[in-house]
Amino acid sequence: MLTHNHVDINKMCAAGSGPRESAKAEKMKKCAFGKDSNGVEIELYALSNQSGMQATIITHGAILVSLEVPDNRGNFADVVLGYDALDGYLTDAAYLGPVLGRYANRIANGQFRVGDVTYSLARNNGENHVHGGLKGFDKVVWTARDLSTDKLDALELTYLSKDLEEGYPGNMSVRVVYAITPENELKIEYFATSDKDTVVNLTNHSYFNLAGHAAGDILKHELMINADRFTPTDSTSIPTGELRSVKGTPFDFTRPTAIGLRANQSNEQLTYGHGYDQNFSLNPSEGVSLSLGARVREPKSGRILEVWTSEPGMQLYCGNFLDGSIRGKSGTAYQKHQGFCLETQHFPDSPNQPNFPSTALKAGVQFHSTTMFKFFAQ
Repeated sequence: MLTHNHVDINKMCAAGSGPRESAKAEKMKKCAFGKDSNGVEIELYALSNQSGMQATIITHGAILVSLEVPDNRGNFADVVLGYDALDGYLTDAAYLGPVLGRYANRIANGQFRVGDVTYSLARNNGENHVHGGLKGFDKVVWTARDLSTDKLDALELTYLSKDLEEGYPGNMSVRVVYAITPENELKIEYFATSDKDTVVNLTNHSYFNLAGHAAGDILKHELMINADRFTPTDSTSIPTGELRSVKGTPFDFTRPTAIGLRANQSNEQLTYGHGYDQNFSLNPSEGVSLSLGARVREPKSGRILEVWTSEPGMQLYCGNFLDGSIRGKSGTAYQKHQGFCLETQHFPDSPNQPNFPSTALKAGVQFHSTTMFKFFAQ
């Protein structure tokens, strides 16, 4: 028997503003989600399919607020960590669910070169730059447009990042499209163009817990990562430039393995990251646009997540710095390891690592990447 205990959109909507149908599609609902510190109204959109899968997304940070998928008995649960109200996101330091940019992950010493010019960025992670800076894409307001068709709900979010915003060169137009497919997939497409040569690295930073966002730690989730190599780092989480084999290390997820099985092993890389916080070089698949990056199974619910992507890398992060101080949805105190992130991306510090896949974006050339989160249950 199916149970559809969906996130209550009425409760999430700002006081006095119930859900309303968007202009183009009868299915997609939207509402006011509150106002930011500048008085700008933030909107929440609800995407769904015929099977009952539902996602909610807000225009602040292009954040995935909730994602409800069924278990092997047909019971739905919200499988991403987040907040019930906008205030949580305005002060969030854990990056619960946003799109990250211009450069997701780290850049060493907050510097990179384009041609003969050195650009300096905020050093907001020790001596390094992380996730786009002090006001990255996770903290800006995006413009939403409903792109839904008869076959699927889709939401376009656009943002213009002006020349030298957070230190990056070029006026960059960014477009992100979220879609829920009839096959219980959350598809995210990223597009970007710039009027100057620059760098770009975009991803989504959702924390998943396939047992439900309030269900405790994720250490028993069984994880497979389709990667024979990873990028070891120094003590500040900057890659050394090496591509190291996962064989014989705690980073060997080439076969399904419980996340917690080796998380406490004595290992320099685990010490540096305070647990799993590592970029993997994904094994490419020839002749296809998307390659399988990871597969995760939660034993009790039977929920399975597959991550398919066009990106060359994926960062595994297991909520190592969650400590119960964050009060998330339904007042849940998010504890250490309550969620895992699978951030499809280019490698950290690629602008300073000539042996890594390039993150250079030439003026007038379009960047495009796709990631698909596929859900099913057994």
